Amino acid sequence: MFDETDSKFMKKAYLLAMRAYEEGEVPIGAVIVREGKAIGEGYNQTELLRDATAHAEMIAITAAENTKDNWRLNDCTLYVTVEPCMMCTGAISLSRIGRIVYGLEDPRIGFISSRFDGLQELNINKSVTVESGLMRNEIYELMQSFFRELRERDKSNKSSRES
Repeated sequence: MFDETDSKFMKKAYLLAMRAYEEGEVPIGAVIVREGKAIGEGYNQTELLRDATAHAEMIAITAAENTKDNWRLNDCTLYVTVEPCMMCTGAISLSRIGRIVYGLEDPRIGFISSRFDGLQELNINKSVTVESGLMRNEIYELMQSFFRELRERDKSNKSSRES
């Protein structure tokens, strides 16, 4: 199912997710690849940029479109650590990305297979291939760690305010 190239670029997406984690962002990373080369990458920056649309996928798509000098990414693969949300799925579909590989399902807001089959519902890009599960365990652990630390920080902040 997955080959060496898939592993290489998902690891790169994972490292971008780690960067988001270190910056206090939800740890999601994305890489867009064309002909074996990364042409766009991103990680969540919603807090840093104070922008609800600054998701890893959105940043990677914009970077790839600029690198390719074309908004059509049908000959590209998107590697993303966590299943894309509705907004990102829409952008993926509109940019005509040909293949999506994601690591971890998102039962809360995932829009590719968890909550909805968003690509099918949008019915824009009929030729996209989707594969999931690459590095699922590592990504799950990273997400768990991030949200555990966030809850502890919130609990500590609440205790400090009550004192």
